[in-house]
Amino acid sequence: MRLIALRGATTVERNAADDILEATEELMHEVLARNGLGADDLVSCIFTLTEDLNAEFPAVAARRMGLSSVPLLCSREIPVPGALPRVIRVLIHAYAPVGHRSQHVYLGEAVKLRLDLEGAQ
Repeated sequence: MRLIALRGATTVERNAADDILEATEELMHEVLARNGLGADDLVSCIFTLTEDLNAEFPAVAARRMGLSSVPLLCSREIPVPGALPRVIRVLIHAYAPVGHRSQHVYLGEAVKLRLDLEGAQ
């Protein structure tokens, strides 16, 4: 096993708790599924939100998915002028088998953030 880092991002239409929770859960399910990971494989998850999102912590969605034993952190994204609005990002540290090919996931409008990553969408 080796330590890997996975990236993902998604967007929401509005700053509402339900939207943030639903989008975060969808993103986390997709990252874990594409990488064949479960809760026991995770070391930590760091979530960021753009400054226009503050209705809920993305970590709440991760806990509802059963990731309560995984250290989770939420933070504010740097407010760069002209940046894509209403974005939730995640950086996941996990253990995977040697030779694992990481699959990063970008959903919704966030696909625009990493068009350079083959298979990220």
